[in-house]
Amino acid sequence: MRQLISRNLKIFFRDKSSVFFSLLAVFIIIGLYILFLGDMMSSSLEGIKGVRFLMDSWIMGGLLSVTSITTTLGAFGIMVEDQYKKTIRDFYCSPVKRSKLIGGYLISTFIIGVIISIIAFILCEGYIVINGGRILPLIGILKILGLIILTTLTSSSMVAFLVTFFKSQNAFTSFSTVVGTLIGFLTGIYIPVGSLPNSVQNVIKIFPISHAAVLFRQVFMEVPMKESFKGAPLVMVNDFKETLGVVFKIGNSYMGVTAHIMVLVGSFIFFLILAIWRFRIKKNAI
Repeated sequence: MRQLISRNLKIFFRDKSSVFFSLLAVFIIIGLYILFLGDMMSSSLEGIKGVRFLMDSWIMGGLLSVTSITTTLGAFGIMVEDQYKKTIRDFYCSPVKRSKLIGGYLISTFIIGVIISIIAFILCEGYIVINGGRILPLIGILKILGLIILTTLTSSSMVAFLVTFFKSQNAFTSFSTVVGTLIGFLTGIYIPVGSLPNSVQNVIKIFPISHAAVLFRQVFMEVPMKESFKGAPLVMVNDFKETLGVVFKIGNSYMGVTAHIMVLVGSFIFFLILAIWRFRIKKNAI
């Protein structure tokens, strides 16, 4: 399995176009934010102290959640390509067990997702500091790293299940494009969650990675929130958090950190079981 993991990592990182397109949605979000979203959102909150630091932290929290899903999609493209080119049949003829073959794809995808997400995190911090913000404290950095691992695990299992339905590279590429387009809406980046109709908000709350976005935002925005809303009424603070998707409200209660983590862990286990089931029942799934 180790050789297969190494092989997949080399294939992915050697192909610069794969790396670029797996990060395309991230580049689009950053570009839109720099061009007009940042100024538009900051101007709408004019009068709040440190609003740029606050909104930069908000967008970067959402961006890391997007990175986890787009990079794992790009990494699983190796598996789709192997299936399309019939390379997978060579593996079947080797003494490698099917379970190790599947594990090799899953683990390499997870590693790729974590590496790219950490790079994105470093760039996010650099962007925030350049614009006058401050780097996260050590405990905040450790929380982000833990969330990157958890979110990438969840994204990997989700994508592993979804790619079993694709046999051609064209279909997979089209699907990746659609996901890259929708992910900004599903994580509440293009339009704040609280500004959407209730029916759409409910759909977003079902999507597991949106819960990762909430957790990332809570860590990134902890310091700027305290500074910007110092002395502000609790109702005002909660309304702001709910509108921007920093918290999710279910009924009359706000979801806690533990609840969001349980959603991610539960989703990881659920989609992993589905992916394994699909691999087993579909002879040519990979």
